[in-house]
Amino acid sequence: MKEEVKVLGGGCARCNQLEAATVEALTELGMDTTIEHVKDYEKIAAYGVMSTPALVIDGKVVSYGKVLKKDEVVKLLKDVRG
Repeated sequence: MKEEVKVLGGGCARCNQLEAATVEALTELGMDTTIEHVKDYEKIAAYGVMSTPALVIDGKVVSYGKVLKKDEVVKLLKDVRG
């Protein structure tokens, strides 16, 4: 499976905060920091997400509706990727 990280959200301040925290978390863990920011609401809805911002790690929605702190993203990355 392809390793990928996506932030789902229309580009609001909260979405950008989540993206920034995710970049910090990936950097801390030494992982690829390429993040796709999905702003198309049809694509967001396809993930079953109704509230943004949302975080998708390797195809799995791990958080939605809140801005995570860097440490929370680190934990989710470790949980999903082992």
